[in-house]
Amino acid sequence: MTGEKAETSKKCEDAVDVDSPYYVHPSDYPKQMQVNDILNDNNFNKWKQEMTNFLYAKNKIGLVNGSIQKPESTSPMYMAWMRVDSMVKGWLTTTMEKDIRNRIKYANTAAEIWKELEERFEKEGAPCA
Repeated sequence: MTGEKAETSKKCEDAVDVDSPYYVHPSDYPKQMQVNDILNDNNFNKWKQEMTNFLYAKNKIGLVNGSIQKPESTSPMYMAWMRVDSMVKGWLTTTMEKDIRNRIKYANTAAEIWKELEERFEKEGAPCA
């Protein structure tokens, strides 16, 4: 195989399926604003619905609901998962008020951020007994 053909073949092997949750579109970037309103103490349900719709559209909902688990560091998918999780964390934190962002800053994954937000806002939104 000539050098050019070998290079083309290698690129095809490395291509990520666009239907894969690990696919990152060239127009995606971490600081992208994805919802109409910034998350504040009063709009979690609306924000969550918009963000969920966006994550489904981008095929990334599994990173927040836990259905796509973090692979072992020795897995060939580890870096792809880390890249996509970092992107989703950026999407989530970009759409939050600074005070809320500071409260979840120790979460290591997008799923941990999502879980912390749900726990915090479900508790605050629960009816009083």
